[in-house]
Amino acid sequence: MPGEEELIQLRIEKLQRLQARGIDVYPARAARTHDAIGAKAAFERWEADGAQGDAPAASVAGRITAMRDMGKASFLDVTDGSGRIQCYVKKDIIGEEAYAGLADLDLGDFLSVTGPLFRTRTQEITVEARSYQVLAKALRPPPEKWHGVEDIEIRYRQRYLDLMANAEVRDIFRTRAAIVSAMRRHLDGRGFIEVETPVLQPEAGGAAATPFTTHHRALDQDFFLRISLELHLKRLIIGGYDRVYEIGRIFRNEGVSWKYNTEFTMLEMYEAYADYNDVARNVEEMVSSIAQQVLGTTTAQFEEHTIDLAPPWKRITMREALIEHAGIDFAEFRTREKLYEELHRRGFADLDPGWSWGKLIDEAVSHYVEPKLIQPTFLLDYPKEISPLAKSKPGEDGIVERFEFFIAGFEMGNAYSELNDPVDQRERFEAQRRLAAAGIEEVETLDEDFLIALEHGMPPTGGLGIGIDRLTMILTGQRSIREVILFPALRRKD
Repeated sequence: MPGEEELIQLRIEKLQRLQARGIDVYPARAARTHDAIGAKAAFERWEADGAQGDAPAASVAGRITAMRDMGKASFLDVTDGSGRIQCYVKKDIIGEEAYAGLADLDLGDFLSVTGPLFRTRTQEITVEARSYQVLAKALRPPPEKWHGVEDIEIRYRQRYLDLMANAEVRDIFRTRAAIVSAMRRHLDGRGFIEVETPVLQPEAGGAAATPFTTHHRALDQDFFLRISLELHLKRLIIGGYDRVYEIGRIFRNEGVSWKYNTEFTMLEMYEAYADYNDVARNVEEMVSSIAQQVLGTTTAQFEEHTIDLAPPWKRITMREALIEHAGIDFAEFRTREKLYEELHRRGFADLDPGWSWGKLIDEAVSHYVEPKLIQPTFLLDYPKEISPLAKSKPGEDGIVERFEFFIAGFEMGNAYSELNDPVDQRERFEAQRRLAAAGIEEVETLDEDFLIALEHGMPPTGGLGIGIDRLTMILTGQRSIREVILFPALRRKD
């Protein structure tokens, strides 16, 4: 069997033969009257109307995905973005020269075919070619397994081959687009306005994460790729908008795994005169509405779990969840030392002696609680130490009004009653700065410009961030985040 380089050379020779006959192998435009599905629908309508008069004609265009030579006739499958349609090319109809030209076509070439539609003896709707036009000659052969690329390395590095060969992968990304559209409809219908905020920021604020750094030559200043949308969106609430949202790309210079990619897409939304309870109601209504619009149901299958997204979702405090799933009441371990000792006694091997009381609780929740949260669940009321942008919960020392929501055992989003006291906010940023000085890496950065904005007054506000990629994972049943990001981050092959 010829190697790839030989196959490429053979295709180049075919290209040269086509060009020698005066054929423009890469024309600027194509005459297409129908996509594949539209052509079939037009023929079915003609049949339904009694099949009176001539059958409808169509010009279809797409990639050749199958070729079957029958001697004096050939069948070609032409596939476009809507699907596949069969084309019948007969020497007696298109002429000997045009028919001979089929020999210089290959799988993967783009072709348009024009002619009337008919049904074959197997009842397949087919274009009977009166003419065809080469639209692009593919110089490389398609994937060897045309009907399914399975090699992960190829699928992620050469996503175009994955999309060419795997229809179900194309469907995942159509679903992703539909999810984002449904999300916008929900928020727009509730009076939110969509905005855009800077990707390059002088401070990497709004989350405890390691940023990517770049240099602006004209300004001779370092900037950070944003790790959050939060602080600029809050500036807009301060400026007078009541409801804003942004769907934007986030960049975090951290590890990768089945649920992490170094760049990902977030929805963040902020609503004035609302708190985290209002946000929770909006979340469950929005996600269930998206599922209904995209899937036609409010249930989703994720591995062995049937996820019920219909409201109301379960609500449980972090303290209650730890008591339920681990038998730990953190109210009985109110110092870092006591909680560290208890977790160490239970066999936690990777505890960092520098972790705060709140960080230890968060680690315990990750270990004991999160894997159990299969059905949609709001986990409420987090330690203040790990939530520097959230408003304190009245009557509960060291606790803030924050929730994360979980589906299928992993976090999907994060929300607060936003802290709007500028004095308290400054003190919390200073505490984060002290942690950074002590060698703790994942801390919030003090953003002086944001503090100045906050000092101008911000109304009570509820804020939310949802990972679009993870929501897509749930609604399409994909276990890896790389399956729902078209071009995931990968290590260079060299």
